[in-house]
Amino acid sequence: MSEIQEKVQRALDRLVESGTERGVQVSVYRHGEPVVEAVAGVADAATGRPVTPGTVFYNFSIGKAATSAVVHVLADRGVLDYGMRVVEVWPEFGAHGKDKVTLRHVLNHSAGVPGLPPDTSAEDLCDWDKMCAAVADAEPWWEPGTKAGYHAYTFGYIAGEIVRRATGNPISRVLRDDVAAPLGVDDELYFGMPESEHGRLATLEDATPDGDGAAGGDWAEIPADSPIFRAVPKELLPAAALGNRTDILAADIPAGGKTSARATARMLAAMMDEVGGVRLISPDRLREVTTAPVSGTDAVFGNPARWGLGYSLGLPVDPSLDSPTAFGMGGAGGSYGFGDPSAGVAFALTKNMVSRDFATAAELIALVRKAG
Repeated sequence: MSEIQEKVQRALDRLVESGTERGVQVSVYRHGEPVVEAVAGVADAATGRPVTPGTVFYNFSIGKAATSAVVHVLADRGVLDYGMRVVEVWPEFGAHGKDKVTLRHVLNHSAGVPGLPPDTSAEDLCDWDKMCAAVADAEPWWEPGTKAGYHAYTFGYIAGEIVRRATGNPISRVLRDDVAAPLGVDDELYFGMPESEHGRLATLEDATPDGDGAAGGDWAEIPADSPIFRAVPKELLPAAALGNRTDILAADIPAGGKTSARATARMLAAMMDEVGGVRLISPDRLREVTTAPVSGTDAVFGNPARWGLGYSLGLPVDPSLDSPTAFGMGGAGGSYGFGDPSAGVAFALTKNMVSRDFATAAELIALVRKAG
Protein backbone atom coordinates (compact mmCIF):
# COMPACT_ATOMS: atom_id res chain seq x y z
CA MET A 1 0.00 0.00 0.00
CA SER A 2 1.41 3.40 -0.98
CA GLU A 3 1.86 6.12 1.62
CA ILE A 4 -0.84 8.36 0.14
CA GLN A 5 -3.29 5.43 -0.10
CA GLU A 6 -2.61 4.60 3.56
CA LYS A 7 -3.10 8.22 4.68
CA VAL A 8 -6.37 8.61 2.80
CA GLN A 9 -7.63 5.28 4.13
CA ARG A 10 -6.85 6.27 7.72
CA ALA A 11 -8.66 9.58 7.25
CA LEU A 12 -11.76 7.87 5.85
CA ASP A 13 -11.80 5.30 8.66
CA ARG A 14 -11.59 8.10 11.23
CA LEU A 15 -14.42 10.06 9.60
CA VAL A 16 -16.68 7.01 9.68
CA GLU A 17 -15.70 6.00 13.23
CA SER A 18 -16.45 9.53 14.48
CA GLY A 19 -19.91 9.47 12.90
CA THR A 20 -19.10 12.36 10.58
CA GLU A 21 -19.64 10.06 7.60
CA ARG A 22 -21.60 6.83 7.10
CA GLY A 23 -20.05 5.59 3.88
CA VAL A 24 -17.46 7.28 1.69
CA GLN A 25 -15.19 6.71 -1.32
CA VAL A 26 -12.11 8.60 -2.54
CA SER A 27 -10.35 8.05 -5.85
CA VAL A 28 -7.27 9.88 -7.10
CA TYR A 29 -5.51 9.69 -10.45
CA ARG A 30 -2.16 11.23 -11.27
CA HIS A 31 -1.17 11.68 -14.92
CA GLY A 32 -3.77 9.13 -15.98
CA GLU A 33 -2.83 6.44 -13.44
CA PRO A 34 -4.81 5.51 -10.31
CA VAL A 35 -2.91 6.26 -7.09
CA VAL A 36 -5.72 6.12 -4.50
CA GLU A 37 -8.80 3.94 -4.28
CA ALA A 38 -10.08 4.06 -0.70
CA VAL A 39 -13.45 3.28 0.86
CA ALA A 40 -14.88 3.15 4.35
CA GLY A 41 -18.19 2.58 6.11
CA VAL A 42 -21.50 1.21 4.95
CA ALA A 43 -23.59 1.90 1.89
CA ASP A 44 -26.80 1.10 3.75
CA ALA A 45 -27.08 1.52 7.51
CA ALA A 46 -30.18 -0.70 7.67
CA THR A 47 -28.43 -3.77 6.28
CA GLY A 48 -24.79 -3.03 7.04
CA ARG A 49 -23.87 -3.52 3.38
CA PRO A 50 -20.31 -2.20 3.08
CA VAL A 51 -19.11 0.43 0.66
CA THR A 52 -16.94 -1.03 -2.11
CA PRO A 53 -15.02 0.79 -4.85
CA GLY A 54 -17.89 -0.05 -7.23
CA THR A 55 -20.70 1.24 -5.00
CA VAL A 56 -22.68 3.92 -6.85
CA PHE A 57 -23.76 7.07 -5.00
CA TYR A 58 -26.28 9.76 -5.92
CA ASN A 59 -24.64 12.97 -4.78
CA PHE A 60 -26.56 15.55 -6.79
CA SER A 61 -24.67 18.12 -8.88
CA ILE A 62 -21.41 16.23 -9.12
CA GLY A 63 -23.14 14.73 -12.18
CA LYS A 64 -22.85 18.05 -14.02
CA ALA A 65 -19.20 17.13 -14.55
CA ALA A 66 -20.36 14.22 -16.70
CA THR A 67 -22.94 16.33 -18.53
CA SER A 68 -20.23 18.81 -19.45
CA ALA A 69 -17.83 16.05 -20.47
CA VAL A 70 -20.41 14.76 -22.96
CA VAL A 71 -20.80 18.24 -24.45
CA HIS A 72 -17.03 18.70 -24.78
CA VAL A 73 -16.53 15.30 -26.40
CA LEU A 74 -19.17 16.24 -28.98
CA ALA A 75 -17.58 19.67 -29.47
CA ASP A 76 -14.21 18.02 -30.05
CA ARG A 77 -15.83 15.95 -32.80
CA GLY A 78 -17.46 18.97 -34.44
CA VAL A 79 -21.01 17.94 -33.54
CA LEU A 80 -21.47 20.96 -31.25
CA ASP A 81 -19.96 24.44 -31.16
CA TYR A 82 -19.87 26.68 -28.09
CA GLY A 83 -20.95 29.68 -30.14
CA MET A 84 -24.03 27.98 -31.59
CA ARG A 85 -27.40 29.35 -30.52
CA VAL A 86 -29.58 26.85 -28.74
CA VAL A 87 -32.42 27.55 -31.18
CA GLU A 88 -30.32 26.15 -34.05
CA VAL A 89 -31.13 22.65 -32.78
CA TRP A 90 -34.05 23.42 -30.44
CA PRO A 91 -36.24 26.14 -32.03
CA GLU A 92 -38.87 26.10 -29.26
CA PHE A 93 -36.25 27.30 -26.78
CA GLY A 94 -36.32 30.75 -28.38
CA ALA A 95 -39.67 31.66 -26.75
CA HIS A 96 -39.80 34.95 -24.78
CA GLY A 97 -36.64 36.32 -26.36
CA LYS A 98 -34.26 33.49 -25.52
CA ASP A 99 -33.13 33.12 -29.14
CA LYS A 100 -29.73 34.68 -28.38
CA VAL A 101 -28.74 32.08 -25.78
CA THR A 102 -25.69 30.11 -26.92
CA LEU A 103 -24.21 26.84 -25.75
CA ARG A 104 -21.42 28.87 -24.15
CA HIS A 105 -24.00 30.75 -22.08
CA VAL A 106 -25.50 27.44 -20.98
CA LEU A 107 -22.14 26.04 -19.93
CA ASN A 108 -21.04 29.08 -17.93
CA HIS A 109 -24.44 29.52 -16.24
CA SER A 110 -25.09 32.89 -17.86
CA ALA A 111 -28.05 31.80 -20.03
CA GLY A 112 -30.52 33.56 -17.74
CA VAL A 113 -32.84 30.55 -17.37
CA PRO A 114 -32.13 29.23 -13.85
CA GLY A 115 -35.70 28.82 -12.65
CA LEU A 116 -38.22 25.99 -12.60
CA PRO A 117 -41.98 26.60 -12.44
CA PRO A 118 -42.89 26.95 -8.74
CA ASP A 119 -45.25 23.98 -8.85
CA THR A 120 -42.64 21.58 -10.25
CA SER A 121 -42.76 18.26 -8.40
CA ALA A 122 -40.29 15.42 -8.03
CA GLU A 123 -42.46 13.43 -10.44
CA ASP A 124 -42.15 16.25 -12.97
CA LEU A 125 -38.35 16.09 -12.79
CA CYS A 126 -38.58 12.55 -14.13
CA ASP A 127 -40.64 13.59 -17.18
CA TRP A 128 -38.07 14.68 -19.77
CA ASP A 129 -40.48 16.11 -22.32
CA LYS A 130 -42.46 18.02 -19.70
CA MET A 131 -39.35 19.57 -18.17
CA CYS A 132 -37.86 20.54 -21.54
CA ALA A 133 -41.16 22.14 -22.56
CA ALA A 134 -41.22 24.12 -19.29
CA VAL A 135 -37.64 25.31 -19.76
CA ALA A 136 -38.28 26.25 -23.40
CA ASP A 137 -41.28 28.33 -22.36
CA ALA A 138 -39.51 30.04 -19.45
CA GLU A 139 -39.03 33.78 -19.40
CA PRO A 140 -35.37 34.77 -18.98
CA TRP A 141 -34.24 36.39 -15.73
CA TRP A 142 -31.55 38.44 -17.48
CA GLU A 143 -30.04 39.11 -20.90
CA PRO A 144 -27.78 36.14 -21.73
CA GLY A 145 -24.16 36.74 -20.93
CA THR A 146 -24.77 39.76 -18.67
CA LYS A 147 -24.90 37.80 -15.39
CA ALA A 148 -24.05 34.33 -14.14
CA GLY A 149 -26.31 32.45 -11.76
CA TYR A 150 -26.31 28.77 -10.94
CA HIS A 151 -28.74 26.83 -13.13
CA ALA A 152 -29.25 24.08 -10.56
CA TYR A 153 -31.72 21.89 -12.47
CA THR A 154 -32.19 23.67 -15.79
CA PHE A 155 -28.51 23.22 -16.74
CA GLY A 156 -29.08 19.50 -17.19
CA TYR A 157 -32.25 19.75 -19.23
CA ILE A 158 -30.88 22.45 -21.53
CA ALA A 159 -27.54 20.73 -22.14
CA GLY A 160 -29.21 17.34 -22.39
CA GLU A 161 -31.82 18.45 -24.90
CA ILE A 162 -29.14 20.14 -27.02
CA VAL A 163 -27.27 16.82 -27.06
CA ARG A 164 -30.44 14.90 -27.91
CA ARG A 165 -31.42 17.25 -30.74
CA ALA A 166 -27.90 17.29 -32.19
CA THR A 167 -27.25 13.54 -32.02
CA GLY A 168 -30.71 11.96 -32.04
CA ASN A 169 -29.86 10.10 -28.81
CA PRO A 170 -30.65 10.86 -25.17
CA ILE A 171 -27.68 12.22 -23.26
CA SER A 172 -27.64 9.10 -21.07
CA ARG A 173 -26.85 6.98 -24.13
CA VAL A 174 -24.15 9.38 -25.32
CA LEU A 175 -22.64 9.32 -21.83
CA ARG A 176 -22.56 5.53 -21.91
CA ASP A 177 -21.32 5.10 -25.48
CA ASP A 178 -18.84 7.96 -25.77
CA VAL A 179 -17.57 8.52 -22.22
CA ALA A 180 -18.32 5.77 -19.71
CA ALA A 181 -17.91 2.63 -21.84
CA PRO A 182 -14.59 3.64 -23.42
CA LEU A 183 -13.27 4.26 -19.90
CA GLY A 184 -14.65 0.99 -18.57
CA VAL A 185 -17.02 2.62 -16.05
CA ASP A 186 -20.37 2.22 -17.80
CA ASP A 187 -21.63 0.26 -14.77
CA GLU A 188 -20.62 3.05 -12.37
CA LEU A 189 -21.53 6.30 -14.13
CA TYR A 190 -25.14 7.12 -14.98
CA PHE A 191 -27.72 9.84 -15.31
CA GLY A 192 -30.70 7.49 -15.11
CA MET A 193 -29.69 4.23 -13.41
CA PRO A 194 -31.77 1.18 -14.41
CA GLU A 195 -33.99 0.09 -11.54
CA SER A 196 -32.55 -3.42 -11.80
CA GLU A 197 -29.21 -1.97 -10.65
CA HIS A 198 -30.50 0.01 -7.67
CA GLY A 199 -29.38 -2.66 -5.23
CA ARG A 200 -25.81 -1.45 -5.81
CA LEU A 201 -26.63 2.11 -4.77
CA ALA A 202 -25.71 3.66 -1.46
CA THR A 203 -28.66 4.83 0.60
CA LEU A 204 -28.52 8.53 1.42
CA GLU A 205 -28.99 9.94 4.93
CA ASP A 206 -29.42 13.53 6.06
CA ALA A 207 -26.57 14.83 8.21
CA THR A 208 -28.98 16.86 10.36
CA PRO A 209 -31.90 15.27 12.24
CA ASP A 210 -34.38 17.70 10.65
CA GLY A 211 -32.70 17.62 7.24
CA ASP A 212 -35.70 17.35 4.98
CA GLY A 213 -34.36 19.78 2.40
CA ALA A 214 -36.96 22.43 3.20
CA ALA A 215 -36.77 22.91 6.95
CA GLY A 216 -33.50 21.21 7.75
CA GLY A 217 -29.93 22.43 7.79
CA ASP A 218 -29.03 25.76 6.24
CA TRP A 219 -32.09 25.97 3.96
CA ALA A 220 -34.26 27.12 6.89
CA GLU A 221 -32.04 30.17 7.33
CA ILE A 222 -32.57 31.42 3.79
CA PRO A 223 -35.22 34.16 3.41
CA ALA A 224 -38.44 32.94 1.83
CA ASP A 225 -38.17 35.54 -0.96
CA SER A 226 -34.63 34.46 -1.93
CA PRO A 227 -33.99 33.89 -5.66
CA ILE A 228 -32.94 30.37 -4.67
CA PHE A 229 -36.57 29.43 -4.10
CA ARG A 230 -37.57 30.98 -7.42
CA ALA A 231 -35.04 28.73 -9.09
CA VAL A 232 -35.61 25.56 -7.05
CA PRO A 233 -38.93 24.79 -5.32
CA LYS A 234 -38.36 23.85 -1.68
CA GLU A 235 -39.41 20.23 -2.09
CA LEU A 236 -36.70 19.79 -4.74
CA LEU A 237 -33.82 21.04 -2.61
CA PRO A 238 -31.16 18.35 -2.04
CA ALA A 239 -32.09 15.93 0.72
CA ALA A 240 -31.87 12.20 1.36
CA ALA A 241 -35.57 11.57 0.78
CA LEU A 242 -35.35 13.06 -2.70
CA GLY A 243 -32.13 11.27 -3.60
CA ASN A 244 -33.45 7.87 -2.47
CA ARG A 245 -36.60 7.95 -4.61
CA THR A 246 -36.74 5.12 -7.15
CA ASP A 247 -38.14 7.38 -9.86
CA ILE A 248 -35.46 10.03 -9.34
CA LEU A 249 -32.70 7.40 -9.42
CA ALA A 250 -34.05 5.86 -12.62
CA ALA A 251 -34.67 9.12 -14.47
CA ASP A 252 -32.35 11.10 -16.71
CA ILE A 253 -31.81 14.28 -14.69
CA PRO A 254 -28.38 15.40 -15.94
CA ALA A 255 -28.11 18.24 -13.46
CA GLY A 256 -27.04 15.38 -11.19
CA GLY A 257 -25.81 11.86 -11.59
CA LYS A 258 -25.23 8.49 -10.02
CA THR A 259 -21.55 7.61 -9.81
CA SER A 260 -18.72 6.02 -7.93
CA ALA A 261 -15.73 8.11 -6.96
CA ARG A 262 -13.44 6.15 -9.25
CA ALA A 263 -15.76 6.62 -12.25
CA THR A 264 -15.80 10.40 -11.83
CA ALA A 265 -12.06 10.61 -11.11
CA ARG A 266 -11.30 8.43 -14.13
CA MET A 267 -13.48 10.60 -16.35
CA LEU A 268 -11.83 13.82 -15.16
CA ALA A 269 -8.38 12.27 -15.53
CA ALA A 270 -9.21 11.32 -19.12
CA MET A 271 -9.95 14.95 -19.93
CA MET A 272 -6.32 15.77 -19.08
CA ASP A 273 -4.35 12.63 -19.98
CA GLU A 274 -4.73 9.24 -21.56
CA VAL A 275 -6.36 6.75 -19.22
CA GLY A 276 -6.09 3.18 -20.40
CA GLY A 277 -5.39 4.50 -23.89
CA VAL A 278 -8.40 6.83 -23.89
CA ARG A 279 -8.28 10.62 -23.84
CA LEU A 280 -11.68 12.28 -24.02
CA ILE A 281 -10.77 15.72 -25.37
CA SER A 282 -7.77 17.41 -26.91
CA PRO A 283 -5.34 19.62 -24.95
CA ASP A 284 -6.58 22.65 -26.89
CA ARG A 285 -10.17 21.81 -25.98
CA LEU A 286 -9.23 21.47 -22.32
CA ARG A 287 -7.58 24.89 -22.34
CA GLU A 288 -10.70 26.44 -23.83
CA VAL A 289 -12.89 24.73 -21.23
CA THR A 290 -10.84 26.01 -18.30
CA THR A 291 -9.89 29.56 -19.38
CA ALA A 292 -11.71 32.87 -19.94
CA PRO A 293 -13.97 32.37 -16.94
CA VAL A 294 -17.14 34.21 -16.05
CA SER A 295 -16.78 35.40 -12.47
CA GLY A 296 -18.55 37.52 -9.89
CA THR A 297 -21.40 37.20 -7.45
CA ASP A 298 -23.82 34.42 -8.35
CA ALA A 299 -27.15 36.00 -9.34
CA VAL A 300 -29.15 33.16 -7.77
CA PHE A 301 -27.23 31.92 -4.73
CA GLY A 302 -25.28 35.08 -3.91
CA ASN A 303 -21.88 33.41 -3.47
CA PRO A 304 -18.66 34.32 -5.29
CA ALA A 305 -18.42 32.13 -8.38
CA ARG A 306 -16.01 31.50 -11.25
CA TRP A 307 -17.23 29.39 -14.16
CA GLY A 308 -15.40 27.93 -17.10
CA LEU A 309 -17.36 25.89 -19.64
CA GLY A 310 -19.43 23.58 -17.47
CA TYR A 311 -17.08 23.54 -14.51
CA SER A 312 -16.42 25.66 -11.48
CA LEU A 313 -12.83 26.91 -11.66
CA GLY A 314 -10.48 26.78 -8.72
CA LEU A 315 -11.27 24.88 -5.53
CA PRO A 316 -14.11 26.79 -3.84
CA VAL A 317 -14.51 24.07 -1.18
CA ASP A 318 -11.77 25.90 0.73
CA PRO A 319 -10.09 29.14 -0.42
CA SER A 320 -6.83 28.07 1.24
CA LEU A 321 -6.67 25.12 -1.17
CA ASP A 322 -7.28 27.17 -4.28
CA SER A 323 -5.58 26.25 -7.51
CA PRO A 324 -6.30 28.52 -10.48
CA THR A 325 -5.99 25.65 -12.95
CA ALA A 326 -8.44 23.30 -11.21
CA PHE A 327 -11.85 22.58 -12.72
CA GLY A 328 -14.65 20.51 -11.26
CA MET A 329 -18.08 20.22 -9.68
CA GLY A 330 -19.41 19.74 -6.18
CA GLY A 331 -22.65 18.09 -5.21
CA ALA A 332 -25.00 19.63 -2.66
CA GLY A 333 -24.66 16.52 -0.47
CA GLY A 334 -20.95 17.19 -0.01
CA SER A 335 -19.42 15.14 -2.81
CA TYR A 336 -16.74 16.71 -5.00
CA GLY A 337 -14.73 15.99 -8.13
CA PHE A 338 -12.02 18.02 -9.83
CA GLY A 339 -9.11 17.83 -12.20
CA ASP A 340 -6.01 20.01 -12.01
CA PRO A 341 -3.95 20.05 -15.22
CA SER A 342 -0.99 21.81 -13.58
CA ALA A 343 -0.60 18.93 -11.12
CA GLY A 344 -1.95 16.20 -13.38
CA VAL A 345 -4.28 15.18 -10.56
CA ALA A 346 -7.92 14.10 -10.74
CA PHE A 347 -9.83 13.64 -7.48
CA ALA A 348 -13.32 12.48 -6.57
CA LEU A 349 -15.11 11.93 -3.28
CA THR A 350 -18.59 10.46 -2.97
CA LYS A 351 -20.54 9.86 0.23
CA ASN A 352 -24.01 9.05 1.48
CA MET A 353 -24.31 11.48 4.39
CA VAL A 354 -26.04 14.49 2.82
CA SER A 355 -24.26 17.44 4.40
CA ARG A 356 -24.61 21.17 3.78
CA ASP A 357 -20.87 21.77 3.43
CA PHE A 358 -17.73 20.38 1.83
CA ALA A 359 -15.72 19.89 5.03
CA THR A 360 -14.94 16.23 4.29
CA ALA A 361 -13.96 16.98 0.70
CA ALA A 362 -11.75 19.89 1.81
CA GLU A 363 -9.96 17.70 4.36
CA LEU A 364 -9.25 14.95 1.86
CA ILE A 365 -8.22 17.35 -0.91
CA ALA A 366 -5.77 19.04 1.47
CA LEU A 367 -4.34 15.64 2.39
CA VAL A 368 -3.88 14.65 -1.25
CA ARG A 369 -2.32 17.98 -2.20
CA LYS A 370 0.08 17.86 0.74
CA ALA A 371 1.20 14.42 -0.37
CA GLY A 372 2.23 15.90 -3.72
